[in-house]
Parts: sequence; structure tokens; C-alpha cells
Amino acid sequence: MDARDRLIVGLDIPTVSEARAIVSTLGDDVSFYKIGYQLVFAGGLDFARELIDQGKKIFLDMKLLDIDNTVAKGVENIARMGVSMLTLHAYPKAMQAAVEAAKGSGLTLLGVTVLTSMDEADLREAGYDCDPRSLVLRRAGQARDAGMGGIVCSAEEAAAVRPIVGPDMNIVTPGIRPTGSDAGDQKRVMTPADALRAGSSHLVVGRPVVKAPDPKVAAQAILAEMAGAL
Repeated sequence: MDARDRLIVGLDIPTVSEARAIVSTLGDDVSFYKIGYQLVFAGGLDFARELIDQGKKIFLDMKLLDIDNTVAKGVENIARMGVSMLTLHAYPKAMQAAVEAAKGSGLTLLGVTVLTSMDEADLREAGYDCDPRSLVLRRAGQARDAGMGGIVCSAEEAAAVRPIVGPDMNIVTPGIRPTGSDAGDQKRVMTPADALRAGSSHLVVGRPVVKAPDPKVAAQAILAEMAGAL
């Protein structure tokens, strides 16, 4: 894969019309888009189908977690959409149900380990008696054992995760911030070049592109940095 295959632009914007304008502005420079809760609840699923029909790849960031049957039925319908990647929380039973439901499709399932907005204090407040790195490594092993296509983690943990999941599983890392960018609400961040060197397979970049004065120039700069690292 070259840099263009590895960059996922997060369409974390409120309306489909704004998202469509961003996609039009980015043109052929970007081929992979993340659609999450904000856009999904504003008509984003139909927009995802529109982009798929245009030859774009879609990372549907829904972080599914429910009883096994509900997860499985949701995954079956998402697979029929032609989505490339789908997230669910990396709980063993949910992952096992999803893997079974996705068999025979082209859908890559990603287990979300620990959100990049969380640090050790946040985990302890949520009832986890461990640090983010320890929980990420444990869930990475569980995702591997369940047969998942990859995991989502901070780029800070990518180097430690890669030996656990092996060379073929995807490591998708949000919290990517080009040098000089505001970290925002992210607490575990890394530059695009450093993330790739650490073992990330795909980088999710939202606000540094879609909120930039010139999104196309911002995306091109990130792609150039990624190409240099590759």
C-alpha cells in the first residue's frame, strides 16, 4: 500500500452537504473516508453508499457492542453495504460473533482497544485497574484470537501491538496530529511519519484536514509526510 491507501480522512462534520463538499475538494488525493456517529445520524449511511458507488472506501466507525445476536445481525447488514472497515469494541464475545457474521464478505473488522481520548486516570474512573497500554495489549491479543482483521489503538501503542497481532493484521491509529497541530481532546497523539514507523497500517486524520483553511493542501502535506516515512 502507498500513502494514499493508508490515509483515512475522518468526516467528523455535522451535515452530508458539508461532507460532500470536503470530498469534492479533496478529489483524487483521498480515497478512504471515516464516517462516525455525527454524520451517520445526519444521513451518513446513505452518503456512505454514495461514496462506495464512486469507488471510495468507507471506514464505518460505529464501535458496536451488544449481545451476540444483535452484533451479528448488524454486521451482516453492514457487510452488504460494501463497507471496507467497521469498528466494534474489543470484547471477546462481540468480536467472535462479528467475525462469524462477516465470513465470506470483504469487510475488515477492527477491535477498538482503548479510546485515544483516555488516559490512565480515565480508565481508573471507569473501573479498570490498569494503564492504557496494558489494556490495549490484552485486547489486541483477544482480537487476534477472535480472528479480527485488525485493531484500533493509539500510535503510541502500535510498536508494542505489532508483535502481538503479527504482520498481517491492520493497526488503525486515530489521534494523528501533524507537527504543530492542536491535540484537541486527544491525549495520546503522534505525527503521521512517527505512527507509520511505529507499525500503524492506516492513519485516521479528521480535524487537521476537514477544519484546515485549505483541506486539500493539508491532506497533501500529510500524504507527503507519510510517503517520506514509507
